[in-house]
Amino acid sequence: MKPTVAPYPLARMRRARQSEAVRGLVRENSLGIEDLIWPVFVRDGVGVEEPVPSMPGVMRRSVDRVVEAAAEARDLGIPAICLFPYTDPSLKTEDCAEAWNPENLSNRATRAIKAEVPGIAVMTDVALDPYNINGHDGFVENGEIVNDRTVEALVKQTLSQAEAGADIIGPSDMMDGRIGAMRRALEAAGHEKVMILSYAAKYASAFYGPFRDAVGASGRLVGDKKTYQMDPANSDEALRLIERDLMEGADMVMVKPGMPYLDICRRVKDTFGVPTFAYQVSGEYAMIQAAAQNGWIDGEKAMLESLMAFKRAGCDGILTYFAPAVARRLRAG
Repeated sequence: MKPTVAPYPLARMRRARQSEAVRGLVRENSLGIEDLIWPVFVRDGVGVEEPVPSMPGVMRRSVDRVVEAAAEARDLGIPAICLFPYTDPSLKTEDCAEAWNPENLSNRATRAIKAEVPGIAVMTDVALDPYNINGHDGFVENGEIVNDRTVEALVKQTLSQAEAGADIIGPSDMMDGRIGAMRRALEAAGHEKVMILSYAAKYASAFYGPFRDAVGASGRLVGDKKTYQMDPANSDEALRLIERDLMEGADMVMVKPGMPYLDICRRVKDTFGVPTFAYQVSGEYAMIQAAAQNGWIDGEKAMLESLMAFKRAGCDGILTYFAPAVARRLRAG
């Protein structure tokens, strides 16, 4: 229904903006700590916090320090933490077997968090790129990223993560048919409570560069990911992918990257009305941080404004490296 507005001066739109109290009464969207998922990078070692140069303020942490980060998140009220492993290059292979090793970094970190910080939800990443000598999310055969053999491996990785105690599985690989295969395997193995947050509309984006540095995949990648990640020019395709993943058993869906694809977030939420998430990816984070460090923008205000944009676009939650800073800011009032 088209809104009706009286003519000026009967309607003065500035009346609703005259004070913070009034602005708060008519505010259409709100950002809360409960909207946040904190992505964290885990590496081998003990007592390690290693800065990621291309992501100011972000660390690679050893398992013990990841547990401390999870406790920090819990104390701040952040409901979930998402784990991404920085795998030793010697463990990256053609067969990617480290991906489903019960003792890999992700699984060890998951078990440690669930033992020490049971109140926080643990989300894990399902894709082969942290373990693939070729840097791709799937197996490479004769220069082609093959689908069905990759899905079989992703199912093994999924079950390994569920056995370790993951609450939310995050398939980021963009292979066809993987959600259905994962859901059937989880049900058959008695993991019916494990949720799937599907990276359903993941674009072949230039905004992932710092993340690939953080997980050690930049130098390994042969070619690009355009045969399985989405074309940035496409919008209708995203809706087809979302519908497919929901029909295959996804509980929640994600659009990635975030800010360049707010229109996709809005279309997804309006069309399906399902729990919709966005990932404020490494490149988005790094741009805000770099501009703030150079004094070109107010970093805190830009951080909060960028996250409110996701809520305005219909997102129920956001994966963001800003999560602890945002939580502290919101708690301060």
